[in-house]
Amino acid sequence: MSTDFEQARLGVLNSLNLLDTPHEREFDTIVQLAQRLTGCKIALVSLVDKDRQWFKSKIGLDVDETPREFAFCAHAVAADDVLVVPDATQDDRFSSNPLVTGAPNIRFYAGVPIHAETQQTPSRRVPLGTLCVIDDTPRDFDPGDMKLLAELAQVVETLIAARTSTAEAVRFAEERERNLQALDRKHRQLRQAERMAKIGSWRLTLADNKTEWSEQTYAIHGVPPGDGKPLDSALDFYPPKARATLTEALERTMATGEPFDIETDFNTAQGEYRRVRSMGEIEMDKGQPVALIGVFQDVTARFQMEEALRHAAHTDELTRIASRGRFNEVVDERIKATVANAERCAVLLIDLDHFKAVNDRFGHQAGDEVLRVMAARLNADYLSNCFAARLGGDEFVLLISDQAILKDLTGLLRRLLYDLQYTVSTNGVTLNVSATIGACWLGGQVNNRGQLLRNADAALYEAKRRQRGSAIIAGRSDLVLPGQAETVPLKLIRK
Repeated sequence: MSTDFEQARLGVLNSLNLLDTPHEREFDTIVQLAQRLTGCKIALVSLVDKDRQWFKSKIGLDVDETPREFAFCAHAVAADDVLVVPDATQDDRFSSNPLVTGAPNIRFYAGVPIHAETQQTPSRRVPLGTLCVIDDTPRDFDPGDMKLLAELAQVVETLIAARTSTAEAVRFAEERERNLQALDRKHRQLRQAERMAKIGSWRLTLADNKTEWSEQTYAIHGVPPGDGKPLDSALDFYPPKARATLTEALERTMATGEPFDIETDFNTAQGEYRRVRSMGEIEMDKGQPVALIGVFQDVTARFQMEEALRHAAHTDELTRIASRGRFNEVVDERIKATVANAERCAVLLIDLDHFKAVNDRFGHQAGDEVLRVMAARLNADYLSNCFAARLGGDEFVLLISDQAILKDLTGLLRRLLYDLQYTVSTNGVTLNVSATIGACWLGGQVNNRGQLLRNADAALYEAKRRQRGSAIIAGRSDLVLPGQAETVPLKLIRK
């Protein structure tokens, strides 16, 4: 590993503020899954620092860190590759390692590097540490377990990314869902999974459509254990749309023999809403299908957490308007719709003037209040059909596809320049904040997000050069100045 790469790697690790932080439920859940599903005694999320490896999450181990020179994980990080050691006593790299010759008597090790992107070059990913499992008995790691560990490592990576970039949180939620679905497919461990993860099992006899449920399946349904229910009665727990989805999946499996894996809404016997996941496959006896068997899991907590993460990823934490990542999604969708409908749309880049002076003179709390006020004004009633987002710092963006407003873009710019004036006054000291705007129409050679933003940014730069608190539309030279536009009713009272 080169010195430059190691410095970049340590820089990313330190910037994430993960080291020496308290345990977190999401990371702990992952190591618990890794331990249980692989059968190893120890599972860790290990971060390789300059002189140590520190455990963000652990199970089966008492210490919080070990010297880097003894760390198996440091080898995986150095190679930036999966490391599997079937028997450490037979490996020249580790046979004399104190962690092998003494406690915890490592014999088996499997670790998958976990990565994060560098801030300077987002496409460049560096290894921070590993998700690893350890045992005191030599063993072979089968491909299924290796795949499982790799998928869990991806979940760790996504969790780390979600801490530092709300724009990545949506991707984290979707990837986490896919990985959780893959984990749950370990249906051969149904009995163990039911006890540890509260996953129920079920069996549907094809001859009479009679169901057999495990105890946990009854618990999820909110009914006392019994003799199971006929299929029609079992389907009564599902809302109509979910019932149709499940019925179609059952029929397709019985017709084709292909397993199914679906997630639907569900109501308990007490009428409480749940989100459940159902998996099933054909049971064969002497070459003939005799039943459908599968697992049934209450995933409500995970579903709600992912919904919350998805919402957080779409929302700027400070101003509570859309984030940069959400804007990128919306503007691409809006461009396609605009072109398909032969309509118009425009993008406005908005940069606050004298915002740094507010921070320097009155502190960041005052600066944060300015950002919140400006965000609220970009969400005014007359802009209800527009899409506002904070790109970062003191820069905002407004996507306009309201055809009525677009009939007078210049008027709208005058109105915005007027509304986005704000006075900060404390202890007799007054600073006036304004906004400078660069606008760009979609059309002609400007047909994608990148071109829209580049042209709007160029117009913004020219407006700032000529006069702060003004606006310019890309492709035009006239300067737009603040004023109450007649076509847009005044609905805000400016401080």
